[in-house]
Amino acid sequence: MSQYLVLIYGDPSYEAGDSDDVMKGHMKFGENHGAVIAGGNALQPTGTATSIRPDGDGFTVTDGPFLETKEALGGYYLVEAADLDAAIKVAKDIPMPGGGVEIRPVVVFD
Repeated sequence: MSQYLVLIYGDPSYEAGDSDDVMKGHMKFGENHGAVIAGGNALQPTGTATSIRPDGDGFTVTDGPFLETKEALGGYYLVEAADLDAAIKVAKDIPMPGGGVEIRPVVVFD
């Protein structure tokens, strides 16, 4: 089994917990796919982000995300699947109002 990180993107004005329908959708997703979910979390709004960048002599720490976008990372699931096609099938069931998901395989270091 491989692991895939499924990043959930959506409208940055949406905050986790704002919609009962979306929360119910995530609960149903968990019930239907609990056997393959290895982890996951909702994230606080982008306004709570802190960005850190090297600046030559040290680091610059600023409030806010790296960049402003129309879609923001709102949460993620770590899923275990036989292959990318199986991960895609699972990811299609994730509630993603006004956004979408990105699936990235997890690198395994030997």
